[in-house]
Amino acid sequence: MKKMVLLIAVVLFGMVAPVLAQEGDLHGDIGYKYDTMHVWRGFETWGHHSGSNPFIDLDLFGSGFGLSVEGHWANGTGHNPDMLGYSNEQRWDYTLFYQNKLSAGDALETDYKVSYVYYNYPSMSATNSESSIDLQELNALLAWPNITGVKGLVPAYCIIKMWPSNDNTIVGDRNANGGTASGWAHVFMLNYALPLENITPEIPKQNLDFHTELVWNDGIDPRPNGNYTSSDWTDFVFGVSTDFDLGSNFIFTPGVYHQITMEDSATGVAPNHDITWADLTIKYKF
Repeated sequence: MKKMVLLIAVVLFGMVAPVLAQEGDLHGDIGYKYDTMHVWRGFETWGHHSGSNPFIDLDLFGSGFGLSVEGHWANGTGHNPDMLGYSNEQRWDYTLFYQNKLSAGDALETDYKVSYVYYNYPSMSATNSESSIDLQELNALLAWPNITGVKGLVPAYCIIKMWPSNDNTIVGDRNANGGTASGWAHVFMLNYALPLENITPEIPKQNLDFHTELVWNDGIDPRPNGNYTSSDWTDFVFGVSTDFDLGSNFIFTPGVYHQITMEDSATGVAPNHDITWADLTIKYKF
């Protein structure tokens, strides 16, 4: 499987390299996000413990292609909410994506982004081993910025396919509970950028970015020893964030979110059911 992924990456690079040579400069963001509780696809990754998330996003010379790398780990050690423990649940996400738009400027303009993601757990990624919990994913995100006729009100939809990197593992065929992490998810979103003006002399304009999402999950469950989520509406999330321009290309973004968990099972996506968390992001744009 890893050889196939490498081959796909080489082929894609060979296709886009001539385009990159004719495009503009390399742009991107590098930064760090602190979250009071790390929530991934509705799951509480480390219970109620906070997490650290360094990242870098690269726009490959205006070609539409991009690369991103993001790390995730719990802050602090010595806790063990499941048999893996925090140190083993450190994860790195490697993403190759392409984004563009159709019918630009029209009422039916469609912005789209197609991504391949490799989720790597450095301490738990032995090939063909029961200890491996590496995952892979393809997803497609669609957004319609003009369809509502209300500036800043944008509906969106994302379809996700996830599967284990190796079948003979605890997230694959060898799971003790008989499930695998392979499945589909559908995420329905509505975003609204509320413009505010004349807040202070230093901040004449500011947007409050509201986000909502409703998730239908059919088997996407990254927990190696969980009772796997079956087809169900699993969670509804809403929150708000805003960007503060600190100057010199630095952006500070605080946000707060609340999740309503709709699964009744104690082993669902969030065993503590409704949860609230906040995050703080600082990034440098180049």
